[in-house]
Amino acid sequence: MAPSTSGKKAPAKKSAGRSAPAKKAAARRPPAKKAAPPPRNGLYRMLRALWLGVAHAVGAVFRGIGRGAKGLDPAHRKDGVALLLLAVALVVAAGTWSNLRGPVGDLVTMLVTGAFGRLDLLVPILLTVMAVRFIRHPEKQEANGRIVIGLTTLVLGVLGLVHIACGAPGRGEGHDAMRDAGGLIGWAASKPLILTVSEVLAVPLLVLLTLFGVLVVTATPVVAIPQRLRQLGVRLGVVADDGRTRPAADEEPDDTEEAPPTRRRADFRKQVDPVHAEKRALDRRRAQRAAPQPSDAGPDDSVGAVDLAAGAAADLDLDGAVLHGVQPSPLIAELSGGSGRRRPAARPPQEDLPAGSPDETAGGVPDLTKPAADPVEGLPSRAEQLQLSGDITYALPSLDLLERGGPGRTRSPANDAVVDSLTTVFAEFKVDAAVTGFTRGPTVTRYEVELGPAVKVEKITALTKNIAYAVASPDVRIISPIPGKSAVGIEIPNTDREMVNCGDVLRSADAVGDEHPMLVALGKDVEGGYVTANLAKMPHILVAGATGSGKSSCINCLITSIMMRATPEDVRMVLVDPKRVELTAYEGIPHLITPIITNPKRAAEALQWVVREMDLRYDDLAAYGYRHIDDFNAAVRSGKVTPPAGSERELAPYPYLLVIVDELADLMMVAPRDVEDAIVRITQLARAAGIHLVLATQRPSVDVVTGLIKANVPSRLAFATSSLADSRVILDQPGAEKLIGKGDGLFLPMGANKPVRMQGAFVTEDEIRGVVAHCKEQMAPVFREDVTVGQGRKKEIDEEIGDDLDLLCQAAELVVTTQFGSTSMLQRKLRVGFAKAGRLMDLMESRGVVGPSEGSKARDVLIKADDLDEVLATIRGEA
Repeated sequence: MAPSTSGKKAPAKKSAGRSAPAKKAAARRPPAKKAAPPPRNGLYRMLRALWLGVAHAVGAVFRGIGRGAKGLDPAHRKDGVALLLLAVALVVAAGTWSNLRGPVGDLVTMLVTGAFGRLDLLVPILLTVMAVRFIRHPEKQEANGRIVIGLTTLVLGVLGLVHIACGAPGRGEGHDAMRDAGGLIGWAASKPLILTVSEVLAVPLLVLLTLFGVLVVTATPVVAIPQRLRQLGVRLGVVADDGRTRPAADEEPDDTEEAPPTRRRADFRKQVDPVHAEKRALDRRRAQRAAPQPSDAGPDDSVGAVDLAAGAAADLDLDGAVLHGVQPSPLIAELSGGSGRRRPAARPPQEDLPAGSPDETAGGVPDLTKPAADPVEGLPSRAEQLQLSGDITYALPSLDLLERGGPGRTRSPANDAVVDSLTTVFAEFKVDAAVTGFTRGPTVTRYEVELGPAVKVEKITALTKNIAYAVASPDVRIISPIPGKSAVGIEIPNTDREMVNCGDVLRSADAVGDEHPMLVALGKDVEGGYVTANLAKMPHILVAGATGSGKSSCINCLITSIMMRATPEDVRMVLVDPKRVELTAYEGIPHLITPIITNPKRAAEALQWVVREMDLRYDDLAAYGYRHIDDFNAAVRSGKVTPPAGSERELAPYPYLLVIVDELADLMMVAPRDVEDAIVRITQLARAAGIHLVLATQRPSVDVVTGLIKANVPSRLAFATSSLADSRVILDQPGAEKLIGKGDGLFLPMGANKPVRMQGAFVTEDEIRGVVAHCKEQMAPVFREDVTVGQGRKKEIDEEIGDDLDLLCQAAELVVTTQFGSTSMLQRKLRVGFAKAGRLMDLMESRGVVGPSEGSKARDVLIKADDLDEVLATIRGEA
């Protein structure tokens, strides 16, 4: 029976397996029935479309207003709140002080009078006071919560007392009785106390609540009540000032007086306020100088304690000044340096900063911008009287002729937003890197990024376009790495650029402490420090950039710096201005050795004169055994060098000779060979002779800035260029094509490996006119007549031409008009032999018409077609 039984059960299992899908199918929910379609008549569709269109339009308007309100300036939002309170105060005053009728008057009576009772007349005054506070002090946000709490407790206490004084009517006696007493607020404040502790105890409790509200509103602790009352009495003239009142913010408290155990945030802010800090430091300095010396005071260490206390206090003041982004004065820096501890290079740690400081709100990314340069002891006066040769007294212009700029901008919310964007980019691309700090310059901010272990620097440089996209700026420049640091620099332009004044650079400690007359102001770097350069140490500089990039402003700052710091016996200048309008403001200054040269041919002659002057100076250096012009001048001033016996020459110190060419491309177009030869000779040899070149051009191409010129001009200053090729011509490396113009430049001094990014200084035309007028009043210019006289030309001998004068004129006219100097061309055109054509070509070479022979190539034509008449007149001997 067992086999039969098993055979019967097998179909049962099979059927059970089939029934499972049937159960699942049965468990499924039946599809929901579709709603009945709406009526499809035309009127319904029109009304529905009209309603949806109006709804979408209204919703879009309100959503746009909401987004605009989020992006509104916080200052405007505060002003809006203040004006809203003022409007509510006007409405409440109209409803309580006068009989305002209508629904608004009824609403004011019901809400204000019903809530405040008899004191409803004071509600407009409170609202007006709050509105005025918001308008006058929008920055004091931390006090708003305190004042709201204080006013709330004050109103509760006063209205509770008024309600009890009026008999404490209840709600069952009607609304009029409540309004004649303390209103709903007075009833709510007094009724629970009366029911719980009786009316006898309710009054003192409400008095204490009122007193607490007054103390909170006035920010007065209980221990300071007698002192505040005494100060109020002194102000009102009721109490005489016996010296026990609290000292002012700019005075030092008495050491014998016990300090209060607590210090409010306002007192700490006054302590770190830069203005009060400097003033207190000055007072301590005077007290330290007036203190008796150790020899007078005896063996005790009281003076040393005073010095240590003054130094520590100056350190605290300097910390506060640096914290607030203000450059401390040299006096405070001197006091801090004398306290025996060195200033840290970075900002103080985050735990030492007060609450709400910028570093705390930025997530720990410090601002590493330089606070100030190191002070220099014994700063010389730059307006001292300097005696020139003879009876001439020359006074240098005062630095007051140059305008002062405002304090440098510090951390802004834009910097924190960029830090967040960079952190987001690194997280999205899974790069182990973090922003560890930034330095804010006048034009760009450089963010320092440190990499994690085993992270390639190329991972940061490969994200250049992604970083530019994240910070919404196309001009992103990455420095890998920052010179002297184990970090990668990301330079991003500031949305609010800062103007760098030439006067501020010349007032810096580095500029004032250096008495060299060739020190010039250049600008301000990315780290916040001023950039100056000594032209005598460069010794020559090439300034190049596109039109409008800031070259002319740089040249103006160089010339203005020389006029501000040097006398005409210290520095003489040769200004070459082919544009004829850039340097006309300096015409007639006593530093010029020749009038401003605007003719390119005269400029070539002036450069040849500089070469001859260099040779003469080297002759004197070789004759008297000196290697540099500074040593020779010092020997002449001290009388160690005397002319040989029987010589009528009077030795005088040689001044520095500064040659400034404002547009090199124009000179290279007119006389390329002569100009290049003169520049190469000057740049190769003129350093020890005290002759220095400043070459500026707006076309930094290889035909203007040739290889010979680049090899002998080691210092470069590149402003914004239009292409990568131009940047490589100036700096021999990329970077200038990513500058943003208007003075943004890369300074590569001699011996530096990487250029320094800086914002060029700017001097206005009014400042230039003031400095030039001062220099003209001091002394008249003394020009040398041999500067632009071409004494180096070969003397023309008519006998060399002989009977070939007409043929030479024809050959010159043919070569100049065709701009093609070929001997075979002269043979064909003039129908002469090879010997005659070669002789004509040599004659034209001796007269500067064509260049020298270069093998089988055609000779360079040095004369343009416009100057053909002058050349022919010179050949004929007419000029």
